[in-house]
Amino acid sequence: MDNVSQEQAIDVMPLAAAETTRFWRDGRFDDMECLSATFLTHEYSPHAHETFSIGAIESGSQISTIQGTTEQTGPGHLYLINPGEIHDGAPGGGGYRYRMIYPDMGLLRAVLEDVTGRAFHGTPYFPSFLPYDPQMAAAFQVAHRRLEGRSGALEADEGMFSVLAELFRRHGGAMILPVETRERTAVYRARDYLADNYETDIGLEELAAVAGLSRAHLIRAFRKQFYITPHAFLTDIRVRKARKLLLGRESLADVAALCGFADQAHFTRHFKARTGVTPGQFRAA
Repeated sequence: MDNVSQEQAIDVMPLAAAETTRFWRDGRFDDMECLSATFLTHEYSPHAHETFSIGAIESGSQISTIQGTTEQTGPGHLYLINPGEIHDGAPGGGGYRYRMIYPDMGLLRAVLEDVTGRAFHGTPYFPSFLPYDPQMAAAFQVAHRRLEGRSGALEADEGMFSVLAELFRRHGGAMILPVETRERTAVYRARDYLADNYETDIGLEELAAVAGLSRAHLIRAFRKQFYITPHAFLTDIRVRKARKLLLGRESLADVAALCGFADQAHFTRHFKARTGVTPGQFRAA
């Protein structure tokens, strides 16, 4: 990994006067999704990814809530968010500029196995979502800029590969599954039902019956477990399914209908609120 200072990695120029986003997929890392963006007013709705979300702020600050804890972060902090972890984000003060990558579980595991020379047993994860590590934040920004700038293949590969390996060495761990309880099993049953039937118009009474809880108890227990309401979770599942369909040939209107959205405008609004880009931008990457 390159030995870089935070000053080398952070652009000290002021934020852009308008919001900007660049989204792409990097074939050198199994089509890993990448994002660089400046947000002045855009607020992310609570959402989750099927991949890891790894990134760092270059300038400004963001206010985010993860696992019910709200924190304001800026340059020097990392985002190390595990797959399926509900989170949101909003500009703190005058906005922020940041860089993100979304490596899937297979890619991260392959990096770890390559580094250690042995099979990685268990599920890799990050126990701390927003650690303060200026050195790693700076190194990540340099590696990300090389990907965005289409640097030579070896230079870009070595940079991001080394960063991912060092991030996990410093901040990673092995997943330990929590003990099941009756209430936890009930809300997980409701969650799985939403995931399996996302394209239909599911009502609260129907969902409560699946869980075996009263409607009020279900909402409370669901929010306690996942830090999100059942309806917000359903919307997020629909967006995640839409991401996959957008890689195909269906029209945006058809994707909206297939994923249970009322219409294309409804779909676009919720998609951008959870990804930072429109369905058209996502498809064009």
